Amino acid sequence: MAPRGESVNEEMRLRSRRRLMRATVELVDQHGYASTTLADIAERAGLARGLVSYYFDGKRLLMQSATHRLMHLELAAALDALPPDASPRHRLATAIDAVLHLALDHPRVMRSHLALILDPDAGDFVQDPEQQQLGTILRELLSGWGAGDPIAEHAVLRSALMGGCIGVLLPGAQTPLAPIRAGLFARYSLDWGLGRPPQPQAPSWPRLEPQQTATP
Repeated sequence: MAPRGESVNEEMRLRSRRRLMRATVELVDQHGYASTTLADIAERAGLARGLVSYYFDGKRLLMQSATHRLMHLELAAALDALPPDASPRHRLATAIDAVLHLALDHPRVMRSHLALILDPDAGDFVQDPEQQQLGTILRELLSGWGAGDPIAEHAVLRSALMGGCIGVLLPGAQTPLAPIRAGLFARYSLDWGLGRPPQPQAPSWPRLEPQQTATP
């Protein structure tokens, strides 16, 4: 039997990594991060336990990569579902909704991911291939929308989206999705009806004005 070529081996490695990341999301969705072990993930993926450590340097890195992949796939699928002539604003609105809805559709996964990336003792933020693909899509959307500096604006949007997810997920002090979405849509001058509005009309709230200091 002829040996497999390097391209075949690389494809097999990629498939194994994807199976592990998909299994991680499924199990954390069901049982939470703390109750999910690497052995559980390997079993769900149908792979040997040793392959988990071969592909990922620990559970934390696997969890972050798995979440980045989930975000990348959900974002790409939402954009692919748009008509070819969708405007840049429609595409950006769809992207914002796709990320925010992850907090509603996969709360355990997103809570675990956010807790890990905010813990200074857990390690640095992981910029893996999945995260880089996600960033590339968002920067391209911002460029199409008209951002003068898509790289800098991407950093702002990424922070705002993660903050929005935290607001939706904060135990005991959750913020409804509508005002979080409204704030983001206002920043980018997006019509409320674009994307996946959580309610027919945009919420209204008093406009904040700076307090005037009386002159003695």
